[in-house]
Order: sequence, then C-alpha cells, then structure tokens
Amino acid sequence: MNPIEWLFDATLVIGDQQILWREIVGNLFGLASAIGGLRRKVWAWPVGIVGNLLLLTVFLGAVFGTPNPVNLLGQAGRQIMFITVSVYGWIRWSRHRHVAETAVDPHWAGWKVRLALVAVMLGGTLLLTPVFRALGSFEPVWADAWIFVGSLLATWGMAKGWTEFWLIWVAVDAVGVPLLISAGYWASATLYLVYGAFTIFGFFTWMRVQRRTTSSTAPDRASTTPRD
Repeated sequence: MNPIEWLFDATLVIGDQQILWREIVGNLFGLASAIGGLRRKVWAWPVGIVGNLLLLTVFLGAVFGTPNPVNLLGQAGRQIMFITVSVYGWIRWSRHRHVAETAVDPHWAGWKVRLALVAVMLGGTLLLTPVFRALGSFEPVWADAWIFVGSLLATWGMAKGWTEFWLIWVAVDAVGVPLLISAGYWASATLYLVYGAFTIFGFFTWMRVQRRTTSSTAPDRASTTPRD
C-alpha cells in the first residue's frame, strides 16, 4: 500500500469508533491555517486548501465508502467554497504584502456590513436548508446550512481583513460541535471545540493589533492635517 492509499483508508480505532486519519490530518491542516491567519501570514491560505481537499472526501462518506456512511453536504460543500475563497484571499494578502509590512491590516467592517452579514447568515440558512434536505443531508439540516453560510462569510471576512470574522467562526463552532457529534465525526467535533476557544483568542488578538495600528498612524494623520 502506497502512502496515498494508506492516508485514504487508514483509521484510528477508539473503542467502537473508527476515525479516518485523513479527517484528523485535514483538521490539523485547518488548525495550522487558523494559526497562520491569526499571525496574518500568507501561507495560511495554501495550507488551508490542503486541509479542505482532505475533508471534502471525509464529509462525503456515502460517496467514498468510508466507515461513516453519512453525507454532510453543507460540510462537504463548504470545503469547495473554502478552496474558492481561499484562492481570492491568497491573492489579496499576497498583493497587500508587496505594498505593506504585513499581509493584511485588521479593521472593523462597520455597522452596515455587520447588518448585511447577519441578514445573509439568516437568509442563506433558510434558503439552503430545503436544498440540502432534498439532496439528503444529515439532520438537523438547518445546522448544516448554518455552518456552510457562516463559513463562507467568515472566510470572506478574513480575506477582507474584518476583525469581526472571528465572531462568525464562534457562531459556526457553537452549532458545528453538536452536529458533528451526532453525525459521528468525533475528530472534527473535537477540533471544533479547539477552534471555538482559538477563535475567541483570535478576535482579541486582531483587535489589539488593530488598536496598535490605529494609534501608530494617528500622529501621522494629525501632522498632515491643515491648521488655521
């Protein structure tokens, strides 16, 4: 068996539970990507894409004949979405790094954007729930739809440099943990718990960076302000 076949088929057995190693490895890549995002490193995007490709095969359990024959279409679909948005974020952060010291400058999205994010989160969940149900996603389907929409908005917010994107991840994790446990994806549920604590830490970290950036540029703006 070559390394690729081993990674695809190998499982970790804990009691009566079989956990795919590619589920564990995919989530570890996701955690590494989150750490890179926290540090505002461009490499966070390609690392995340590798994890997305692995998890795509995991959440289509019935398609790939895995030990857990459950399809979470929202979870699987969001891996494709992650890859698409990550390419955008990768390009955006790379371009910014060429004109600034860091890949992104954290900043608030503003109230208009926040209200739009809430509207899209709720409206997208309502819209996708019957679609995912018709396609045979695992119940409760609304939770799968919520995770999909929230992940899209959070990834987009990270690419744009909105500090609020961390709070969207908190909302995603709060729903994702019980859904993944009920579907039998224990490794992903455990990592979601870690993500939950990490996203709160990430929010306050970006907020501190944002304050330092604002305070450091304030004297420059004041010096260029015309005086009477």
